[in-house]
Amino acid sequence: MMVDKITIKKGLDIPIAGAAEKRITNALGIKLYAVKPTDFVGLTPHLLVEEGDAVATGGALFCDKNDERIRFTSPVNGQVKAIVRGEKRRLLEVVVEAKDSSPLVLEVPHTADEIKAAMLRSGLWTALRQRPFGVVANPNDHPKAIFVSAFDTAPLAPDYDFVLQGKEDFFKKGLEALAKLSNGEVHVCFHPDQELAKHLSPLTSHLSPHYVKGPHPAGNIGTQIAHIDPINKGEVVWTMNAQDVVVLGELVSTGVYRPEKVIAVAGPLIKNPHYYRIKAGASIAGIVAEQVLNTNYPKMENDNAARENRVISGNILSGTQISNEGFIGAYDDLVSILPEGDYYDFMGWMMPGIKKYSYSRTFLSGFLPKSTFKPMGIQLPRFSSYWKFDTNTHGDERPLVFTGSFERVFPFDIYPTQLIKACIIGDIELMEQLGIYEVEPEDFALCEFIDVSKTEIQRIIREALETLRKEVADV
Repeated sequence: MMVDKITIKKGLDIPIAGAAEKRITNALGIKLYAVKPTDFVGLTPHLLVEEGDAVATGGALFCDKNDERIRFTSPVNGQVKAIVRGEKRRLLEVVVEAKDSSPLVLEVPHTADEIKAAMLRSGLWTALRQRPFGVVANPNDHPKAIFVSAFDTAPLAPDYDFVLQGKEDFFKKGLEALAKLSNGEVHVCFHPDQELAKHLSPLTSHLSPHYVKGPHPAGNIGTQIAHIDPINKGEVVWTMNAQDVVVLGELVSTGVYRPEKVIAVAGPLIKNPHYYRIKAGASIAGIVAEQVLNTNYPKMENDNAARENRVISGNILSGTQISNEGFIGAYDDLVSILPEGDYYDFMGWMMPGIKKYSYSRTFLSGFLPKSTFKPMGIQLPRFSSYWKFDTNTHGDERPLVFTGSFERVFPFDIYPTQLIKACIIGDIELMEQLGIYEVEPEDFALCEFIDVSKTEIQRIIREALETLRKEVADV
């Protein structure tokens, strides 16, 4: 089968240190797990359990009030320990204390209807996301295509060649199952250097492989959709994470629903960045506790050794901050840990800022050749170990100024500056004309990273998409 080759030229790889080492710790003995309605865009949850109830793996905790077929289920056998609510009694978490991790066993599904029923019964259906809007896929829809990205280019992202090692058969079976759910193609995107693509060759009909290379966001599913089969108004595309495809492959091969995943725990200040095998929704309290400060991380003159860390479920560009005792997000396979940037820079931007990574050349470091720079004549084994990254924004939010930089890192056939403006003023017609249906907030993460105005661009895009989604729902 001929493989489509795509080269992404616009983008930016952020040279942050602390990528996960290729070794796995089994953390399947974690006691607390949570399913969080806040992980799912546009969900109105209907709670089905009470505190103290016994639940089994695949047992429903809550469902979508607008479609009760879409069930959100427990990843373990255990007991409902807590139901956490926020303002106006908004449901935030359903926490389950595990007794054991026995999987759910169903009859092996074969046909498209049987596969869909098994996914809805087990709760795996919620792993299918629908574009536009990023919501859980509607079982009644017929997507024009399904996309799976088998690599990730985000900072500190896991290596899927390593993560899926030994699971190639389940991955392929999962892809074949997805092909039965759609009348269109299932597009699978690999990096040209990946071994995983070689294990899967040849792919069956309706599975279209693509080799995609380039800087971040080449690994983002939105970038791949934009270059392979862009979304127009009225069209629907489904997407699924590669590890969820493996879970689906095991379900259709053996009838066993085993919601396990391998996550990378990474960051420049942690002691042992590496991989952990967990159940979906696991508490990361024990994992974070054992990752102490790394004294070898490059220092700045205002470093505070006692500074706390920020824990992020997902990558540092588009992930969600959680507490040290929080739970991994439903769609995340990375926990990023960064030092808090709770300090003021002496004289701010007037200092040379040699150790501050700069895209816009605000600091002296922006003029230095990144691949060959030797600070004070010292050869570093990896230049990425020199740059200092934390959560400090080095300035407050200010009036939005467009400098033309967004177009250099935004690899869509869309005008990002004009689309952001349209979202700010709420002009629905203009947003549609500028391609709002093709994007998700994560597609603008690099724009937010390099933005000198410190504007929360991803929030602006999400609010605009929610406005559009509600408009469509009311029609």
